[in-house]
Amino acid sequence: MKLHSLKPAKGSTHKEKRLGRGEASGKGGTSTKGNKGGQSRAGYKSKKAHEGGQMPIQRRLPKRGFKNINKVEYNVFNLGKIDQLAEKYNLTEISPENLYINGLVNQKALIKILATGELKGKYSFRVNAISQKAKSAIESAGGTVEILK
Repeated sequence: MKLHSLKPAKGSTHKEKRLGRGEASGKGGTSTKGNKGGQSRAGYKSKKAHEGGQMPIQRRLPKRGFKNINKVEYNVFNLGKIDQLAEKYNLTEISPENLYINGLVNQKALIKILATGELKGKYSFRVNAISQKAKSAIESAGGTVEILK
């Protein structure tokens, strides 16, 4: 096989329709656009979500609920998973920087620690939020907790 002998697979390429190039082409005259109306004219553009005069779906459906613009999203880590993460990624400090370096969170993530599970190791935590139960469990295991602003 040589480069000059390569061809596309049979049936994979098609000739371009050449509209408005005379009656003999079969696509002359109105150029397949019909006789009159906006769609046959130059510059026609349909509006987004326009359904030909029928009430659009976004207006037919009811509105539900609301989006709280003050909601704070945290990436949650449970105490039961901390030992596994520390062993896998060789961590002694749980902080946004360390978690980002290891690809566990994005750079602007807020970290929250919850108390589900048991903590076996002694770790220092620098996090944005922590539950009271988790804080007492970390300190009883010999770890430290620092809350970031």
